Amino acid sequence: MTLTGKTFFGRTHYEVLSVTEDASYDEIRTSYKAAVLNSHPDKLTKKSDASTDPDNFQQDFLYVQKAWEVLSDSKSRAKYDKELLSARHKLEVPANEIELSDMSMETVGDIQELLYECRCGDYFSITLSELREMGILLDEQSLEVESSIDLVPTSILIPCGSCSLNVRLMINDGS
Repeated sequence: MTLTGKTFFGRTHYEVLSVTEDASYDEIRTSYKAAVLNSHPDKLTKKSDASTDPDNFQQDFLYVQKAWEVLSDSKSRAKYDKELLSARHKLEVPANEIELSDMSMETVGDIQELLYECRCGDYFSITLSELREMGILLDEQSLEVESSIDLVPTSILIPCGSCSLNVRLMINDGS
């Protein structure tokens, strides 16, 4: 993704490397190594037929290199994340899509809360009572949907407790 003003073009650096925005440095490095091997123009032109445009191979390789350059350095990654965040304020694009099975449940007193850890160290959270208010009833043991008003797949945007990232919780009836 190239940011120009507040407009998105293409894919984010995270998407280029096939990692989530809360990926660790090691996850990014591993994905970069795989992506570089899979997109290197010299390697791909030998495998491909003559009908494939070699310029596309070169461009993909450059995208992978740029993504690594930005995401491998903590300062440039933080700056890039701020740019993404700024651009997303109007679009409300989540940092990641998660499922109920990705979340853990914690009970404090009478409150049961679903949690998903953010890369800042805090959590994305939503309580079972908040879900009930939206018409989504969960089996508290298995964290599966018991019933939903709409009976169709639903998603909920959940903000982090500390930073300004959001995740989209995908709730598929009967999942």
